[in-house]
Amino acid sequence: MSQRLGAVGDLFTEVGNMTILTVRTIASAVRPPYPYGDELVWQFLFVLKLSWFPLSVSTFALNLGAPGLQAAGILSLFGALDRLGGFFIVTAVRWIGPLVTAVVVAGVAGTAITADLGARKIREELDALQVLGVDPVKNLVVPRFLALILVTGLLDIFAIVFGLSAGIAAELLYNQSLGGFFATLFTNATTLDILASTLMCTAFGAIIAIVCSYKGMSASGGAAGVGRAVNQAVVIAMTAVFFFQLVVTSIIFATNPELQQIR
Repeated sequence: MSQRLGAVGDLFTEVGNMTILTVRTIASAVRPPYPYGDELVWQFLFVLKLSWFPLSVSTFALNLGAPGLQAAGILSLFGALDRLGGFFIVTAVRWIGPLVTAVVVAGVAGTAITADLGARKIREELDALQVLGVDPVKNLVVPRFLALILVTGLLDIFAIVFGLSAGIAAELLYNQSLGGFFATLFTNATTLDILASTLMCTAFGAIIAIVCSYKGMSASGGAAGVGRAVNQAVVIAMTAVFFFQLVVTSIIFATNPELQQIR
């Protein structure tokens, strides 16, 4: 029992520390001076360069599989293959696109952030910066935080485009005219779908940045400790992302019942 209580206490301690880091990061981002411009651009380009191709391939493959070919096969039995466009609003825009974006960014950028900050922590570089009067949060965490917020929103657009391309490919493989696909697609598509998907991805980027930065800056135990921090950061970040999406999707669907219908 005491071990369980200790684990629960550790969980709440980590959540509290991450919340404090979030507040400090946001406060540092909006308060001058702003010395992190070059680092922000470099981090943005680094994540975009390494993420766009695996994101595009993963999104296309996932959407072509279950929601594409399998759903098209079922719909074709009922002569309703034109409904596939409306189905892809639910899968490509609301679900697969944001989640694949989060997984790819966490795997590429999240691990890099944790490993980088963890190595700096082990080498006591973070302590040296504080001795010199340099705030590690402002100079190291803030540019990564802002870069991931921006790049996840951009990559979500990539995910949506390639996801819908998979739906078009499924229609063509079944020798179906694309008129019905686009008709149901635009009938069911709303501005809220795109806006919610993009905003949700930016929130995913913020979550990944905070979790991975915290685990990196709290790493201990040498190189092995950095490796453990990287593994923990990815697991915690993805758990937080899934939980956040569950909450946000439940709220959106509860307040907008018409989104549950495919017309």
